[in-house]
Amino acid sequence: MQQPVDYLSPDVPGKLPWHNIPLIKASNQMLSGYGCLVDEPDNFEIEIKQWPAEGWRSIDAGTGDEGGVVEGEFHSEWVGDILKGHNDAVQGEYVLGWRTNPDEIKPDQTSGIDDSMLLWHMNYHPDGGQLFFPQQAKPFVVPVALPGDDLTLESIVAFWFDGSQGLYIHPGIWHEGVFPVTQNQSFQDRQGRVHARVSCNICAEFGVFLKMPLPYEAPNETD
Repeated sequence: MQQPVDYLSPDVPGKLPWHNIPLIKASNQMLSGYGCLVDEPDNFEIEIKQWPAEGWRSIDAGTGDEGGVVEGEFHSEWVGDILKGHNDAVQGEYVLGWRTNPDEIKPDQTSGIDDSMLLWHMNYHPDGGQLFFPQQAKPFVVPVALPGDDLTLESIVAFWFDGSQGLYIHPGIWHEGVFPVTQNQSFQDRQGRVHARVSCNICAEFGVFLKMPLPYEAPNETD
């Protein structure tokens, strides 16, 4: 049986090559296929996917999608060179990434790159969509990739948001939390209550860390 992913002690090497993720300024046009921008989070409908049938008999209409939605706050905060996250909605705690290679970090200090970070993991939720809405009007960044278990490095992009709107992603969209461009930030989080999760350890599968930009200013349209 597969063991749960240990998000507080990631199973990754201390040092690996870095793969750069392209950064895109978020707009509804650019987010097409991934999701959309959100202005009013409280009235936004979260998609819930019906539980899949195991054989040739279909799931009864009106069943298999009754788990509903869970809501809470998603917190991201830099602690020294480590970005930590906590999702109140599903009681999840995570090491989201680092300023530099894990074996080069300095406890309780900030070192290395300061306008980007290294990611080790991505995941998706097959049972429902997910909404992130900033509680502070500050920019943030979210990495995503389109659905499909054959994830590739080239398929991963990051979207930059100015903090005036939130992000909704469809079920099945690869992602990995929400990332502040400042010391810390919190987000309203709404997602499917079942919270099924499919994971990819980027380091184990591809032998790299993902290097994601975290600029305060918007990227150029051509970046």
